Amino acid sequence: MTQPVPIRRDHRGEHLRTALFLAAHGVPTLPLWRGKRPFGNCRACKGNACGGRPNMKNAGACECASVCHAWAAATTDPRVLTSPAWASAWRQAAAVAYHPGEAGLTVVDLDDAAAVAWARETLPATRTVPTTRGEHWIYRGAMQSANAVRPGVDIKSLMSYARWLGPGTGTMITLPDAVPALAVKEPSRAWPAPHVVTVPAPVGGGECRHRTPAYLERGIAMAEQRITDAQSAIHRTVYRTFLVVLSTHGRCGCLTDTHITRLFAAAQAKGESPRHCTEAWSNARTRLGL
Repeated sequence: MTQPVPIRRDHRGEHLRTALFLAAHGVPTLPLWRGKRPFGNCRACKGNACGGRPNMKNAGACECASVCHAWAAATTDPRVLTSPAWASAWRQAAAVAYHPGEAGLTVVDLDDAAAVAWARETLPATRTVPTTRGEHWIYRGAMQSANAVRPGVDIKSLMSYARWLGPGTGTMITLPDAVPALAVKEPSRAWPAPHVVTVPAPVGGGECRHRTPAYLERGIAMAEQRITDAQSAIHRTVYRTFLVVLSTHGRCGCLTDTHITRLFAAAQAKGESPRHCTEAWSNARTRLGL
């Protein structure tokens, strides 16, 4: 008896067709790599050396044809979406994403059942899309994106991307005031300011290798850039960056309030609250036994 031939689904074709459909309706799209991450920049654009795409904060003259700059790569131009430069990305794509803010939308990303229950009690009903663990609530209107506005809740709109999971159900309504209010940062005075890291001198009277200020300055600058460049998993990136800084610079007493404030500022610019910054810093110190 002849065995049936397994049918292989052309995910590349499906993703591209979805992207073209969204683009035709004015929704800028881009392919996502495994783990729901954007594709990395090409060699010429690595580290934003090209100056960035025109729709980024640091607008420059980048005319790269590749899928670069994460959310800023999202486009409605079918010629770009089907171009040879994007073909490799579509072959490897695990999903399709879109830039909500550019489409005039805001997505309230509810990451778990508790967050969904909170939204149903607090926010006006709108179009909803089920996700792996929670729901996306989509409103008409754009705003500045913000992460972790409350447990399990992120806001994705301008300068952000959301995974396309289908059209959803329900009637989309105009962005209510309750959603932007969630992104209002708490006053910094409500949380204790970071303290200077004070630890014993190196065992055996060794000299601090950071006596040359350039070494420490380079480390802080690299940490700031790592946080700034993060496009997803912001909490984890901030914590791990703090961990790296402390493991390298935290045992000689070189870090000052100025250095720590710079790191906190970079994290808060990505949507972290002062409380989350303080907790991540404290957890990193505990992990290292400082």
